[in-house]
Amino acid sequence: MLLPQDRGFVHRSPSEITAQSAFERRRLLLASLGAIAAVAPRRTLAQAPSKPMPLPAARSAIPGAVTMDKPAPLEVATSYNNFYEFGTDKSDPARYAHTLKTRPWTVAIEGEVKKPMTLAIDDLLKLGALEERVYRLRCVEGWSMVIPWVGYSLSELIRRVEPTGNAKFVQFVTLADRAQMPGLSSSVLQWPYVEALRIDEAMHPLTLLAFGMYGQVLPNQNGAPVRTVVPWKYGFKSAKSIVKIRFVEQQPATSWSLAAPEEYGFYSNVNPAVDHPRWSQASERRLGEGDLFAKKRPTLMFNGYEAQVGSMYAGMDLKRFF
Repeated sequence: MLLPQDRGFVHRSPSEITAQSAFERRRLLLASLGAIAAVAPRRTLAQAPSKPMPLPAARSAIPGAVTMDKPAPLEVATSYNNFYEFGTDKSDPARYAHTLKTRPWTVAIEGEVKKPMTLAIDDLLKLGALEERVYRLRCVEGWSMVIPWVGYSLSELIRRVEPTGNAKFVQFVTLADRAQMPGLSSSVLQWPYVEALRIDEAMHPLTLLAFGMYGQVLPNQNGAPVRTVVPWKYGFKSAKSIVKIRFVEQQPATSWSLAAPEEYGFYSNVNPAVDHPRWSQASERRLGEGDLFAKKRPTLMFNGYEAQVGSMYAGMDLKRFF
């Protein structure tokens, strides 16, 4: 795999595309209720959203899978997104993701497994019993959200394909189609977007293969038709619009760690004691709780899931392996 410097790649983060002060003000403004009203007309100019399809599910009984925190309004969760395939601004996915065609869709499972397979999205959806999980989502820029997801533990799929003893990591490859994704014209990242987990992380019952949110099929801008949600890691670790799941022996390169290895580590666990070079991680602003002047709250270790996942990192230097 070519490194950025080998292919003339120049990393440009959103804060480098836009002046830092304006960048931060814009993102906070979009979190406010007034920004939601501003987003709606722009989405109408592109295409009115299609009627959402219901995707009912029973509430999960897995320990830690349902936080008592209040979910963000649906309008916030679907208007304020990171999905660089449709643009780097938080409002871009809601504006442009109507171009994404989610049927037909297949996901290939390959690599170090005894039973490789390629599944149509509807067959993949039926492999597990759907549950509603109410997870906190924490993004590296300092904002957070609470979202009720619909899906099943990724481990249910993993067990079916029977990983070999060589499978140490699980890699997720997302769709990269320039005809559908206008953001691919940007050099902000290498495409396709690739993420990965250690296999014990992928097998953890909280790691979700998600097909919906708020009792509905995933909106395009939130990663339709299938994505992962890893609630104790920063949001970029959760791959959207997945087309391949690969089981590999060596730790694979991931998109953000290739683009800026000094800023984005492989693990990317939520940790208030380890700051991003440009952002403190000690506190966060919860979207859906007041306007842009809402008081920040302390960031919780592992995003509040330490009791469930902390043992996986016992003895690790979490500043070195960030």
